[in-house]
Amino acid sequence: MKYINLLVFLSAFFVPYVIKAQANKPAPLNIEVKLTEGTNMAAALSPDKKTLAIDLQGTIWVMSSHGGKAIPITDDLGDCHEPTWSPDGKRIAFHSYRTGTYHIWTVKKDGTDLQQITDGIFDDREPSWSRDNKSIIFSSDRLGNYDLWTVDIASRKTRAITTSKEDEYNPSVSPDGKKIAFVSEGKERGIYILENGKASLAAASTLTLNAPSWNENGEHIVYISYERGISKLNLIHTKSKSSVVLSANEDIFPFKASWISNNSFLYTGNGKIQKRYLGDERISHIPFEASIILEREGYKRKQYHFDDKNEQKALGIVGPVASPDGRSVAFAAIGNIYIQEIGGKLTQVTNDSYVDLDPDWSPDGKTLAYVSDRGGKMEIWLHDIQSGKSRILKTEISGSASQPCWSPDGKTIAFYSKDMNEWGRGVLYLIHPQTSELRKLHHAIFVPAKPSWSSDGKSIALMALEPSSSRYREGMNRFLIVPVSGEASRFVSPDPLVSPGFRGQNGPVWSPDGTKMAYSQDGMLWIVTVDIKGNINGSPKQLTNELAEKLSWSGDSKNIFYLSADQLKTININSGEIRSIPVNLTWKTQSSQIEYVIHAGKLFNGSDSTYHYNVDISIAGNRIKSVSAHKEHPANSVVIDAYDKVVMPGLFENHSHQHSSEGEKLGKIWLANGITSVREPGADPYDALERKESWASGVRPGPRLFTGGMLDGSRIYYGLSNTVGKKRHVELELERAEKLGYDLIKTYARMPDSIQKQIIKAAHKIGIPVSSHEIYPAAKYNIDAVEHLRGTSRRGYSPKQTALNKIYDDVIQIIVKSGMAVTPTIVMHEGFLKLVKADPKILENKQFKAYYPQTYMDDWNSRPARSDYGPNFPDFQKAVYTVLNSGGKITAGTDSPFVPYGTSLHAELWLYVDGGLTPYQALQSATLKSAESAGLQKDLGSIEPGKLADIVIISGDPLKNIRDSWNVHTVFKNGIKYTIDELLPTNKN
Repeated sequence: MKYINLLVFLSAFFVPYVIKAQANKPAPLNIEVKLTEGTNMAAALSPDKKTLAIDLQGTIWVMSSHGGKAIPITDDLGDCHEPTWSPDGKRIAFHSYRTGTYHIWTVKKDGTDLQQITDGIFDDREPSWSRDNKSIIFSSDRLGNYDLWTVDIASRKTRAITTSKEDEYNPSVSPDGKKIAFVSEGKERGIYILENGKASLAAASTLTLNAPSWNENGEHIVYISYERGISKLNLIHTKSKSSVVLSANEDIFPFKASWISNNSFLYTGNGKIQKRYLGDERISHIPFEASIILEREGYKRKQYHFDDKNEQKALGIVGPVASPDGRSVAFAAIGNIYIQEIGGKLTQVTNDSYVDLDPDWSPDGKTLAYVSDRGGKMEIWLHDIQSGKSRILKTEISGSASQPCWSPDGKTIAFYSKDMNEWGRGVLYLIHPQTSELRKLHHAIFVPAKPSWSSDGKSIALMALEPSSSRYREGMNRFLIVPVSGEASRFVSPDPLVSPGFRGQNGPVWSPDGTKMAYSQDGMLWIVTVDIKGNINGSPKQLTNELAEKLSWSGDSKNIFYLSADQLKTININSGEIRSIPVNLTWKTQSSQIEYVIHAGKLFNGSDSTYHYNVDISIAGNRIKSVSAHKEHPANSVVIDAYDKVVMPGLFENHSHQHSSEGEKLGKIWLANGITSVREPGADPYDALERKESWASGVRPGPRLFTGGMLDGSRIYYGLSNTVGKKRHVELELERAEKLGYDLIKTYARMPDSIQKQIIKAAHKIGIPVSSHEIYPAAKYNIDAVEHLRGTSRRGYSPKQTALNKIYDDVIQIIVKSGMAVTPTIVMHEGFLKLVKADPKILENKQFKAYYPQTYMDDWNSRPARSDYGPNFPDFQKAVYTVLNSGGKITAGTDSPFVPYGTSLHAELWLYVDGGLTPYQALQSATLKSAESAGLQKDLGSIEPGKLADIVIISGDPLKNIRDSWNVHTVFKNGIKYTIDELLPTNKN
């Protein structure tokens, strides 16, 4: 089949790659895990009532209907779910993500004869057999939203059964084969019954609905509903359309029940396979045991050189753009704007401690537009090349300006305004650089790419997300054409089957002559011919076989400039000649020449659960020289008197997403909150490196940054998600990871398990860890960490945590026995809002008030509670407690900026303690445990001789009252001292 090629395609590349990586490696440690509970598992009873098929952690298993040992009949790479038996009992259908989108598959009950039934770029889910065994009804987004479809098993031909513009899904064929029950999200939401081509409403509901299932005589349908904190098992009488609630006090999973008789059925919930009778509230359980093997092995971690004082090449080259004459490239790096003449000198355009980004040349080459927070927030600045002077172009908007782009006549600049209260969304504006006349052109777009003008100045092209359905948020990157006249915008695509590269500065970039657009796809450079209105009128053409991103044209439309991993390059589109453009820009790590002695009244060293009293911590350069009992201090040392305070390791934020356009204040926010290390699992790699190098060099203050790329599958959501699937692209991404010195790789929600497995092996070869949202089979194949206890899932539900925030023993055992670290981020899942509602004074903290505007505080005060977290939030906290106290590894992170930078890490720790952890356990999760998970325990995470001098001094008693961790007085990062007064601004904007 056309789309079954992912496994075969990648194996040809990865097999030799992995074999080479195995040399001199220790044998893997095979760990058996016995699962007796399931989190969000489904179960289906065979027609003869003798056998159960269950989906447990993405594998289909069969077992006796009376209980016992479960036998796998699919492997662990298929992500298989929602099994259903054929009426003759010979085969089991399910949907599987094996090929990178969900499709319908079948297999014999003994595990032989695995067959893919549907294919394509769409998601096909939730199969239900026809009564004659000849076809399968399923839900699919083939028409742009979810409808019911049928596939003929013999011919593989598909046909739409419904074509509503509203999502319709969860089909269930009646026992007589004449009717289909399903869920509809139409104007009147509810359970519907389709008969003779006409749908009728069986049960109306505004709640989230799932999984209708007919009893044997067709008189009743059971379905599941969810409202805030409650899952319900509901029964419909199909003739009278009356409805009753059978159960409202369980954790019921969103899958079809299996009827044993007309008045008894099986369903899954509370971690178990359950049986009950109509009219009887008693529940019996069917026990099972399923064994999995985790193949865990060690690897040599990346070596860090924190003491290196030599010049280092600047790798964070951000927003490079060619001059109209093609002789120079302007870019941002290490906090400033530079111009590199090709084959000539490097000129520094700006020189300050603020953040200067996004340069763009005027058509005459005389002026650079860029954005800077020099005036208090990100605004557009205009730099005159001849005079060397810059002036601010005030936009009179409340948001931050980004990604300016000059019109061909030089009379207008297009740019985005971004509001922190609507994270990631940019409103497209036009501004006249002489008069500052401002015009809104397009409503907010989610994480859009840099705009690009048509040659006649009548249209703007940009990359934007086109969701594949309204049921799930993921979709494809498409070219959005926005007419300047105000006419409706429209999507176009060079290849509707493929999503171009991640949004940012990766196209579409209109050639100055208006005939072509350049863009990144599969990591490489492509062009396609277009007409003056942006309509595609030719076939796409690939220009490079190497990474090509951050694209711009020369003014004559003959050359395209781009970044390829760690090199700036240009290509002639006619000859294909590629030239490198050397950039001789370096930086050095900021170091301290002062020797300090901190006299600590109390020391929490990160390792011990109690304080050490009256201690001296000696700092020489960037390292801790000694930790000893207090004594007279040497005359050449600067003494910090912290006798009435607590000294502890700098905090480690283990999950945050940032962008340098947050401005100079971002680094100070972290330090002012006592956070000296930040792990960023997913970022534009060049933007992250600019930030990392600026903070490390001291161009602007900030923490240590550990970051890496985020690789995803065929569909994406976030602008920084990198669609990766083809052999060459995966290879290039791993090469870039090594060249740019990544600290980690994150694989995101739509990454197929087979590709994830190979990425883990390849990343470990170069010494860097891999994390994801998955626990299995990721844990089997040696993944290092999992982000979020819940988090985004391609399934529409999480295999880690249920809708009621509960986890079961399968999740606990996999996490604990694999040894992978979990970053729960419960503060993001309504935790911060819970704290704000309970104690509004959290918004009065001096660090928070100093950096966040009143409108942001007001937004948090007025936010409604989310429907799916609040009432069961204690179960979220209990999950953290259970994992940690069962022997699991917890690292503290927040997923900011969905919650506020800095503040949210303290809130996360408070929620841990509120949920049962000790303050010591909470503090360790944000110090030593995070350092260990990142492979940095030799240098960070505790206060010991030889470790880096990343230290925070606070008031209070955090081992007794965790909220005292916020009482920051002084911070040391790499031996450099910052007081809280130095870090907090005197006024905020």
